Amino acid sequence: MRLRFILSETFKGLSRNIAMTISVILVSFVSLLFVGSSALLQDQISTMKGAWYDKVEVSVFMCPPSSSSANCVNGEATQEQIDAVERLVNSDTLKPYVKNYEIESKAQAYANFMKAYGKSAIGRNATEAMMPVSFRIKLHDPEKYQVVAEQFAGRDGVERVVDQSDTLEPLFLVMNRASWITGGLAAVMAVAAVLLISTTIRLSAMSRSKETGIMRLVGASNLFIQLPFMLEGALAALVGALLAVGALWAGVNTIVEGWLAKSIKFTTAFIGTGDVLTLAPFLVLAAILLAAASSAFSLSKYTRV
Repeated sequence: MRLRFILSETFKGLSRNIAMTISVILVSFVSLLFVGSSALLQDQISTMKGAWYDKVEVSVFMCPPSSSSANCVNGEATQEQIDAVERLVNSDTLKPYVKNYEIESKAQAYANFMKAYGKSAIGRNATEAMMPVSFRIKLHDPEKYQVVAEQFAGRDGVERVVDQSDTLEPLFLVMNRASWITGGLAAVMAVAAVLLISTTIRLSAMSRSKETGIMRLVGASNLFIQLPFMLEGALAALVGALLAVGALWAGVNTIVEGWLAKSIKFTTAFIGTGDVLTLAPFLVLAAILLAAASSAFSLSKYTRV
């Protein structure tokens, strides 16, 4: 009987304040859409880092026959210098950092160079003798590049040390900043949702002040009086959360899985609809708790015994 009464009062309040209810749904939808987008963007960044960083190499280029580098004033790197670099790669100092490595010979470097530039003027003028010997080193943790690079920089016979992750960092920086902006907007919208839910529930409580007064007179507890109003806010926020989850799922399914994953062939490091479904319970729970807390706070003045 009590449950039926609480539910009837809840839906009565929702129907009386239909415009405000729709407003709560919309602001909850927008705020949780931003929250979900920010979380998914962070997942995408982590996924891309995991996939791309695993392929990143630190390249140590030995001096070619002709080079303007200060380390190559004595000409092309000698076999002794190449052997010294290889011993350093295998040393106990770098063992904790180096996952594996390979040496790219002049012949291999020339073949790779011709694949990339063979049809250009520079490719037609290139010869195998002009190519440098290089070490391609994979690290256990690509972010420890600087530790490894310091061991090779300035050594005799080493022209330069290149970390491929340098080309990825600007992309990750842009994506991180986009995530921060999205998170900031989400925070602003969450504050707006709290204020709107509090105002809506307060107005609902004021419109039913006589009913709540009678309930107090017959001995109803604070929780019993407040529960219908709290459910109003929670249900409206729940609808907004479900709409946000649906929008995120549709966006990931259409834009990420349906377009990006098929258009960008060099990597499959993309989030999927499964990530949205994993995130969904947290968004729904956050919406309900936010609405319930906002409602309880706003009701303290109008429903206390």
